[in-house]
Amino acid sequence: MPEDESLGALVAQASHHISTLVRSEIELAKAELKFDAKRVGVAAGLFGAAAFMGHLCLILASFAIAYALVAVGLATWLAFTIVTVFYLLMAGLLVFVGYRRLKGLTGMKRTRRSLRGLGGPEEAEGELPEAVPSTVSRPAAPAPPPYTGPTAGQVGAHRESVSDAG
Repeated sequence: MPEDESLGALVAQASHHISTLVRSEIELAKAELKFDAKRVGVAAGLFGAAAFMGHLCLILASFAIAYALVAVGLATWLAFTIVTVFYLLMAGLLVFVGYRRLKGLTGMKRTRRSLRGLGGPEEAEGELPEAVPSTVSRPAAPAPPPYTGPTAGQVGAHRESVSDAG
């Protein structure tokens, strides 16, 4: 009967059930991660193949545009030069827009601010954690006062031992 079991046996059962549950959850997470990783890998391969085919189509479309310009009456070299210059201008525009987007980065201002507010041993020594750039300046924090409380050997010294009580 459950009422007759000792507290130690109940704790041991609970500990066993918890460790079994944790192991089962870890195995489930591994299986789900493996399944998701396979799906992501297949999807990445499909996207890569689609991008390659799209690139081939862009090359063919470039030839078609150049030959259409030739059909209109331009010289072949001029038609291909116009298509090439168009792509160079588009690439330059994309680089410019990408550069402008990078210039707008905030440099993790909120993260640096929250790390400054945390304090801790790094702050007491005046050092920054590795993740924070060294350009961040912090005021030096005062060193904490030395510990004057009881030591581990003194904590239970006022109690009588179990062997003396019996």
